[in-house]
Amino acid sequence: MHRLLFALDPEEAHELTLRLLSFWSERGPMLEVPAKLLRVEDSRLEVEAFGLRFPNPLGLAAGMDKNARALGAWWALGFGFAEVGTLTPRPQEGNPRPRLFRLVEDHALINRMGFNNQGAEEAARRLKRFRERGLRFPVGVNLGKNRDTPLEGAAEDYQRALQVLEPYGDYFVLNVSSPNTPGLRTLQEGPFLDELLSRLRPVTRKPLLLKVAPDLTFEALDEAVELCLKHGLEGLVAVNTTLERPNLKSSLATEAGGLSGRPLKERALEVLRHLSGVEGLTLVSVGGVEGPEDVWERLKLGARLVQVYTGFVYGGPLFPRRVLKGLLKLMEVEGVRSLEEIWAPRR
Repeated sequence: MHRLLFALDPEEAHELTLRLLSFWSERGPMLEVPAKLLRVEDSRLEVEAFGLRFPNPLGLAAGMDKNARALGAWWALGFGFAEVGTLTPRPQEGNPRPRLFRLVEDHALINRMGFNNQGAEEAARRLKRFRERGLRFPVGVNLGKNRDTPLEGAAEDYQRALQVLEPYGDYFVLNVSSPNTPGLRTLQEGPFLDELLSRLRPVTRKPLLLKVAPDLTFEALDEAVELCLKHGLEGLVAVNTTLERPNLKSSLATEAGGLSGRPLKERALEVLRHLSGVEGLTLVSVGGVEGPEDVWERLKLGARLVQVYTGFVYGGPLFPRRVLKGLLKLMEVEGVRSLEEIWAPRR
């Protein structure tokens, strides 16, 4: 099935996958049997981050399930958490197609989706249904602004979306770093970010995180960290997709949009190393995660949680189980009895 999907247009394959997983997710009893086969339930993998308990540190990154359609399936496949979105207050179509490209030779994707989503209210209804079913599975909600909202009105967009979704998410991520909404990355700059965070922090007592771009300088990252600490945010998601094109082989490398996957790995690690000494913010690492060694490296560098998108696209449905089983083996080799032991010296 996984190979057949690669014969389809990338966005068609994505939509077909979500339809199947959505059908599966809405039929609760059908999730139990595959969950017993696929989920790796082991107390050694449990993680505490920004006041929440996660059954394991491997999560699905935002962008895969924008509209919260398949949350039960992500749980059954073995993820420790999932992040839905990016969601905007009003529904929007996103950019014209084609807007998603597989760079198979590079184990990468380029997307210029443009926050295509059904809007905060529709996602809130789906999240409410998921909560009523009682699955213990943390869900993050990634928030953005509508494309036609000017920068001076961005805070209102984030605020409206947060207010609608606040009862149903376990944590919230402010996406100010997507390269596919014109002007959005300006919100990472000091004055804009200061204003945005000052408006949003009072809206919720739940964990609030900021997602940053890999293309920021270390000086700009440091400024973002200072503002997150100033306004009491709980963490950083590092990193989003990149506009850089580092030594790509694919003929699709010239397509506009954000690059994810293997070519992003080196920069994601550079950013994580730079941020690893930050006190007071939980780090979530994403970008170029392809196997258990990648997860292990990032955990040892100080990330509490690790997210995957492109690696899962190429790795298929057994990817979470394969990664978590491999992670347990790496822990055994290094004599680590629980993931909490890795971070004990940092406390």
